[in-house]
Amino acid sequence: MGYHVNGTELDATATGYLVNQDEWSKEVANEIARQEGLVLTQDHWDVIEYLRDQYFNHNGELPNNRHILKGMQDIWSDRKVDNKTLFDLFPGNPSKQAGRIAGLPESMRKGGY
Repeated sequence: MGYHVNGTELDATATGYLVNQDEWSKEVANEIARQEGLVLTQDHWDVIEYLRDQYFNHNGELPNNRHILKGMQDIWSDRKVDNKTLFDLFPGNPSKQAGRIAGLPESMRKGGY
């Protein structure tokens, strides 16, 4: 599997995660999202930027859905944020689908952790 962006073929794992996180860009994110049937809005970008910040500035942290929910509640303090909000944005599981679009490695955690 891979992604074709701006004339370049980017390698991806069998589950769609970029092999090389350094190849990520907003154009790459838009292509991954397009292939997953999503059009990215500002709310999508808020989640993506939150995940990238957590990963690159907090020792490789890959937040689960509960932590994303808390982070988005802080960012979107003017509205109610719940699991439905996140799943409406990323129906393929917010932590996994948003992480894939954000160019992060696949999380190997199991269960509700």
